[in-house]
Amino acid sequence: QVQLAESGGGSVQPGGSLRLSCAASGRDFSRCSMGWTRQGPGKQRELVATITSSGYTNYADSVKGRFTISRDRAKNTVYLQMVSLKPEDTAVYYCGTSEPDSYAIVYWGQGTQVTVSS
Repeated sequence: QVQLAESGGGSVQPGGSLRLSCAASGRDFSRCSMGWTRQGPGKQRELVATITSSGYTNYADSVKGRFTISRDRAKNTVYLQMVSLKPEDTAVYYCGTSEPDSYAIVYWGQGTQVTVSS
């Protein structure tokens, strides 16, 4: 059973930084893609960043140059380093993973709240 547990959310001022973590369990994730989505108040869910099993990364235009996704295979953990945060980054951030040898993210965690406000 795939389980994903996000952590690291919180409140930060504009221009600040946060690092989200997601601990995955329940299978071998070495052949899985992983990613982060977010849903802000009154907004549709948005795919923020993904990383494949080979380490290829992709980002939404809204976060390019500010967010960095990475993974630690030994710990089955994926990270989202966020810098230069803006109020529009306020959202619940969800971690996700795919089936082995697939790119589509189909499993999601419960989410962690990120609030950017002065």
